[in-house]
Amino acid sequence: MNRTLLGLILLLVVAAATIAVTQFNLLGILQRAAPVQPVTVSIYYGGEKSSLLANPKVTAILKRYGVTLDATKAGSVEMVTTLASTGKDCLWPSNSVSVEMAKASGKTVISEETVFNSPIVFYAWSDVADALVKAGVVRTAADGTLYADVQKTGALITGAKRWKEDLGLNIYGPFKVISTDPAKSNSGLIWSALFATSLNNGTPPTEADLPVLLPKLQTYFASLGFMETSSGDLFENFLKQGMGARPLIVGYENQLVEFVTQNQTYADLIKSKIKVIYPEPTIFASHPLISLTATCKRLAEALVDPELQQIAWSEHGFRTGLIGVNNDPKQITVAKLPDTVALVVPMPSAKVMSDIVAGVQP
Repeated sequence: MNRTLLGLILLLVVAAATIAVTQFNLLGILQRAAPVQPVTVSIYYGGEKSSLLANPKVTAILKRYGVTLDATKAGSVEMVTTLASTGKDCLWPSNSVSVEMAKASGKTVISEETVFNSPIVFYAWSDVADALVKAGVVRTAADGTLYADVQKTGALITGAKRWKEDLGLNIYGPFKVISTDPAKSNSGLIWSALFATSLNNGTPPTEADLPVLLPKLQTYFASLGFMETSSGDLFENFLKQGMGARPLIVGYENQLVEFVTQNQTYADLIKSKIKVIYPEPTIFASHPLISLTATCKRLAEALVDPELQQIAWSEHGFRTGLIGVNNDPKQITVAKLPDTVALVVPMPSAKVMSDIVAGVQP
């Protein structure tokens, strides 16, 4: 073939390919530039995520995805069990077992994705933490992090130890770890699982263990009296009512980070008066977004946005639930957080937790 003709053919091929690629790129640009169809996503969410969803930066990111929330706060357990989900697009509880509980309750679960993680911790007033260290229940790690032996914590409860007589604190009554209602709120549910594990010699209980464990759990939770149904409400009342009323509570790791970030005036006071104690072992509170309708997918896409994930960590203390994404504790300046939480025990099965919930209700 004539070299000139061959060169002309190659030139035409290159030109055609260039036009095709340019048109493809232009189409992609136009598609990305096209306005996102707005959608309202109706959701039940756990109260510990209230401040996150109220953050103007988060709201702005959701708007970029065309998402407006119709959000209602509810306990993690009740949203997947007793609350009617008619008209709801998503459920956003605070533990992975909630997915199976939702299915068992007859809710149509299309998909689920764990967006955040937050380990369950104890919050104690500094005098309480010091007393527990002295009693050998809490240890101080080399980096200053406090860890509570769950077996020894449970033994204080079952041994009917008292704050004043046995721990030397000016607090009335028996030693208790105060939690939310396990029949309605996730932090209470997880504490019931941890306490049951301590009663079961450190092993997550099975259905076969419940005949022995349930009476003990019933007695303990009945002794707590009124229990809040929101982890956020419990933490707020812990701060407001003081050591005498609420010496030691169960909460999420992120709650202190979030509070101090939003209340810098009280930062030094909170740091000196409140201690975060990590149970050994603990349980991670995962935060699965449960899709009940296809509309929930839009919210799911927005929540895994890298910018939103960074805000959730640095301003609200939520560890990421995404594979391959790491959280740097150095970014958190308001509290001392460990790089990793190593000693973690799994939740019992959904059936066991459902039986515990039914058993501890009045």
